Order: sequence, then C-alpha cells, then structure tokens
Amino acid sequence: MKTNRQTRLAEHETRNTSHQSQVTSHDLGLTNHARSDRVGLGWRPELAAGIFAHFDQIDVVEVIADDYFDSAAEGAGYSWPFSRRQQNALRTLAAQVPVVLHGVSMGLASAAPVETKRLDAMARLVGRVRPAAWSEHLAFVRGGGLEIGHLAAPPRSDTTIEGAARNLERARAIIGARPEVENIATLVLPPGSAYSEAEWMARILEASGCGLLLDLHNLHANATNHGYDPIAFLDRLPAGRIRTIHLAGGKWIPAPDGGRRLLDDHLHDVPVEVFTLLEEVAARAPQPLTVILERDGAFPAMSTLLAQLDAARAALARGREKGKRKLENGNEKTDIAERSVALSSPHFPFSAFHFPGLSA
Repeated sequence: MKTNRQTRLAEHETRNTSHQSQVTSHDLGLTNHARSDRVGLGWRPELAAGIFAHFDQIDVVEVIADDYFDSAAEGAGYSWPFSRRQQNALRTLAAQVPVVLHGVSMGLASAAPVETKRLDAMARLVGRVRPAAWSEHLAFVRGGGLEIGHLAAPPRSDTTIEGAARNLERARAIIGARPEVENIATLVLPPGSAYSEAEWMARILEASGCGLLLDLHNLHANATNHGYDPIAFLDRLPAGRIRTIHLAGGKWIPAPDGGRRLLDDHLHDVPVEVFTLLEEVAARAPQPLTVILERDGAFPAMSTLLAQLDAARAALARGREKGKRKLENGNEKTDIAERSVALSSPHFPFSAFHFPGLSA
C-alpha cells in the first residue's frame, strides 16, 4: 500500500510528465487540479530546514515568485536580487514536492496596464520551475509612476473590473496560463466603490475565467473590521472557482476612532475563526483544494506549524462530511418532492398498477 507521501509524489510525477509532453510556448497548461485536498506551507528561508525534514507532512509548498525573478529584467530598469542559481535550487525543490508560485507586485486590479517587465519575469520563472499554478492579488500597488509599497484595495467599480480583466488576459497571453487571483485585507473601505467586495470579485472571475485564491484570514479581518457576515460573503462567491486557500494570523491594533482593527500580519497563529471558515468552504466547494499556511516571521517551532497543517486537514474533513450530508439530504428532499408531484398529478398512470381485490 502506498503512503500519502508516495501517492503525492506519484501524482506530482504524472503531472510533470504530462505537463512536459503538452507544454507549448503559448500554453503552459498549468492546472492546480489535484486529485484530493492538499495542505502545505509557504516557503521562507527560516523554515527551509524544517520543510525539508518534514516532506512527509507537507503536500505542497508556495514560493513568493518575486523573490526569484532573475536579473534579465535589469535592462528594463528593475533589479531583482536572485540569480539563475537560486532558480535552479527552486527547480530542485519543485522536483521533490509540488510547488505553486505566488506574486506580490503586479497590481492586477487596476485600470493601468501591468508592467510588461513584471509579466516577462514571471513568464521566465514559470517556464523554468513548471509550478502547479501561479497566483497574484486583486490589488493595485502603483499609480502615476509612484510605488505605494503595499497591496491596496482599488475602488470596486466597472472600471477596475474591466482593467483587471484586461490585465489578466495580458498575463495569460504572456505567461501562458491564467493566475489564481487573491482577495486582500484592507483596513479602509475603498472610496468610489459601486459593488460589494464579493460581487466585485465574482465579476472579475467571470470576466477573466480565472480561479480564486481565497485568503480566509483576509476575509475574517475584513468582515470583522467592516461589520459583515463572512459566511454570507462565502455564499456570494462562485464556490466552483475556488482553487487555493490561504491561512494566516493577525493581531489587534488601535483604530483612530478609539476602537480597534484586526491587522493581517502573518506573524501569529491561525485563529479558530479561520479554521471554521475553511470548514465552510470545504462544505461548499466540491473540487479538491490546495491549502497554504502563510507565516512571515516570529516563527514558532516547526511542530507548531505542522500542528496547524493538521488542524487544516481536520477542518477540511469536517467540511467535506458536512457537504456530503447536505448533498444527500438535498437529493432525498428532491426525490420526495418529485414523488409527491407525480402522485398528485392527474396524469399519474394508475392503470400501470394492479391492486388486488379490484377488477377493471
């Protein structure tokens, strides 16, 4: 009998073999469609030793793509510190465990076009590493030639929906595969918005054909800070588009009005509310999900991070069971309703049945 590790490697090797046979320069054929749910960790240099020592408990690794953009784009006026040597090390990692790439600097959700040099850099990295998928944020990060320095929420309007769709199509054309797009945390609701965040995201997904990377701590923080129901938010999203989940933690900070806000800082353990949301997503999304735990600093013992991966697996299992029961109950209610309608119909074929003691 194969172990989970052996099964995962077999799937990974099958995907790589298929991928290599189908790839063209215009269609990299990336898919994040695992055969079953998988749970993994964001790659950070401080966690490298622990990740390598516990591959049997880590199904997938997410790597910040921008950290590995090469110097080939320096001539375009932007310098990235990592060399081809680091990219080769990343390819070695990808040969041992499924890798997904995560971008942080494109600014896809903007009326302004994404800089071509950034798309080219991602295209080169994707071509060399052959990840299972790549992703970016629904955010803007620059405007008027100025770098904001963080992921900012744009106005949720028709203009940014159309701009995001154009940028995502350019990304697909240059990189060869559509990204999964991620919701961001925002302490301030973007002015000039015509749509709720959920509707805005759903419209971008529909216009672009992209999958969704749903960050559940971002959702939890936004719902807490802006006073809405995160479960209702989930119900307004196209569950079939969800491919990847991010888990993280945060902390409370003072607010200007004397209250407090929940800050998404990736420096704390995943709170119970986020695991509850993961369970709810698993109950709604029937397709396999890739779940990534993000931790950017204040690193605990590796055993603590692995325990959070186990907690994620348990939440997925509970959600899958809840979804299964809901489906079974729904089918049963449908069957009962259909039988009731048939029995009450004037066209119900009584003549097809023989009732003892009664003659025609």
